[in-house]
Amino acid sequence: MNLYLDSVIFTANIVAPIFVIVLLGFILRRVALIDDAFVHTASKLVFVVTLPALVFMSIARTDFQAVFNPEQLGFVFIGTLVFFTGLWLTSRRFIHRAEDLGVFIQGSFRSNYGIIGLAISYNLYSDSGLAQASLLLALVIPLFNVLSILALTLPHHQTDGRRFRGALLEVVRNPLIIAVILALPISYLSIDLPDVVQRSGRYFANMTLPLALLTIGASLNMESLKSTSGQAFWATTNKLLLMPVMLTLGAYLAGFEGQDLTLLMILFGCPTAAASFVMAKTMRGNAELAANIILATTLGSVLTLSTGIYLMRVWGVINYSG
Repeated sequence: MNLYLDSVIFTANIVAPIFVIVLLGFILRRVALIDDAFVHTASKLVFVVTLPALVFMSIARTDFQAVFNPEQLGFVFIGTLVFFTGLWLTSRRFIHRAEDLGVFIQGSFRSNYGIIGLAISYNLYSDSGLAQASLLLALVIPLFNVLSILALTLPHHQTDGRRFRGALLEVVRNPLIIAVILALPISYLSIDLPDVVQRSGRYFANMTLPLALLTIGASLNMESLKSTSGQAFWATTNKLLLMPVMLTLGAYLAGFEGQDLTLLMILFGCPTAAASFVMAKTMRGNAELAANIILATTLGSVLTLSTGIYLMRVWGVINYSG
């Protein structure tokens, strides 16, 4: 029992600061220190400037050569695509509003691995866990962003050739995709960025999470929570239970074990990324639904991730010495 409580407290300490900033955004909006204009401007700033900076710096500073694990990367790529495809085929039968469909799909698969995942990986496995997790992050950042852009864009277009080409053009022009394209060769070739670029990039990147979380809190609407609660519940179930259980079990059957298996469980089990709200806000999605999914998955992940870590320890996948 003490082992499980340790896992709960451990995960809660990582997740709690996220709720503090969201709550602050909610309060500041209610006392009129921030308004709808701030939310709109901040969301656009995050989407166009600070989030691409975070993506660029995360990938550019990752040493591919040092922690390259093609089997693990391949499983994440294929597993995510399979889960995404299943989500798409299933969800479109039940969700007919374009602004809801893409947000539901994105909220059901996109993990907040860059914040929560890296922190848990480091606390479990120190520098080796952080290095391996960073390489996974370099894969999932472009993968999650491309799939999210497709999920948010395609429902608004017809399936004829001209509309589909328009959707693909939106994907290519997306600031996050441009950031990934620019960062990948720098990471692969181990190019050292000038100090002024690194410092400036870090300043912008560090703005991303606080701004995104403040806008989420400011956008919270209790009435909308009631109207979107059903979709938010199922998206939360997909993200915290269905995806991690299915894909972690698949990874185990595929032969992954130890640290490799644990990091995959953490990746698939992390709550929905806060950046999904910003993307929904700026790409004609239901931003209120996105905010509700983020809050529900972040809160629920305290229990689900703690349970996952606890089970991994009990089964000997994680060597526990505490």
